[in-house]
Amino acid sequence: MDRERLDRALERAFDGGEGERRAVVRAAGDLADSGRLAADRGAELTVETVVRELDDAPEGSSVSERWNWWVGALAVAHGDAYAQFGVRRYEE
Repeated sequence: MDRERLDRALERAFDGGEGERRAVVRAAGDLADSGRLAADRGAELTVETVVRELDDAPEGSSVSERWNWWVGALAVAHGDAYAQFGVRRYEE
């Protein structure tokens, strides 16, 4: 996954500061590198997938809230191992 491209896409699409986006990009990169999503869903994690999935989160959510909403849905569907990819803290 192209992390710089993801950062730019998240900046255009969702509310959130640079530190918050950086934490989401790092978590998304870790998820992509783990291969877990590809194994569970049969497709690699892409920038387009992240933006599309986060766009489904409740309106008014920040980028990290959207990310955690999606990771929570993945945990329900595929198991608690996805919890490790949540964003818990970030620098403003």
